[in-house]
Amino acid sequence: MRTIWKGALTFGLVNVPVKVYSATEDHDVPLHQVHEKDGGRIRYQRTCEVCGETVAYADIDRAYVDDGQTVVLTKEDLAALPAEKSREIDVVEFVPTEQVDLLTLDKPYYLEPDSKSPKAYVLLRKTLEQTDRTAIVRFTLRQKTRLAALRVRGKVLVLQTLLWSDEVREAEFPILDEDVTISKKELELSSSLVESYSSDFDPEEYVDEYQKELRTLIDAKIEAGDTFDVSETFAEEDAGAKGGEVIDLMEALRASVARSKAARSGGADAEGEKPKKKSAGKKKAG
Repeated sequence: MRTIWKGALTFGLVNVPVKVYSATEDHDVPLHQVHEKDGGRIRYQRTCEVCGETVAYADIDRAYVDDGQTVVLTKEDLAALPAEKSREIDVVEFVPTEQVDLLTLDKPYYLEPDSKSPKAYVLLRKTLEQTDRTAIVRFTLRQKTRLAALRVRGKVLVLQTLLWSDEVREAEFPILDEDVTISKKELELSSSLVESYSSDFDPEEYVDEYQKELRTLIDAKIEAGDTFDVSETFAEEDAGAKGGEVIDLMEALRASVARSKAARSGGADAEGEKPKKKSAGKKKAG
């Protein structure tokens, strides 16, 4: 596996350097468009609507249109944003695992310890297992601020990005608001049918039949000599950066717990009002 990002997982004063890897890979048969007549590869060019020139990717900037006005954002502008410079996966809070809606789960990543000793990494993993909690974290990857759930899978910490709340559509189907009568017998028969199909889930028992048949079709065409000799080129983009170092673990834990207790007890005002919860967007001190 190839490292796609390096940084540090932080909670309180504890700093856990990690390497980030994509946890999944696409096994679909890669297809591209060709000219039906001669099998020539169809290429798309980036063309400027003002001058008509073909523009190289390196010469392309981003822009936002607001009320008819175009605001150009250069690569330097975007790189200067504070969030883009951050190499921290900052724990915002620890929540009961069942409160994380599966609908919001997006791209998964594996985290590997990036230090001489994995003790802080293992401690966090065991703590999440013991408390049945999931860490909600914020970090920046590829010029985007992301919310993610940090959980345990076997011996590995898994970072799974979450969709923002406004990215999940509400399911508004009026027909489901109508009263529907289900008889006891219907429910019993339905439950019996479910029971007849019940089994332990083993994902390795399932294969992508379409991709399997597509591969068979391609192999048959190759064997029959139904091919064109067309050269292709591909490019890969490298990514990654240097992470931080671990500070004394026990000292960091003690200081973090003490600071958290002080914030809870000292944050209330004279009328006994509870301190307000920190905004998830603000970076924690320390």
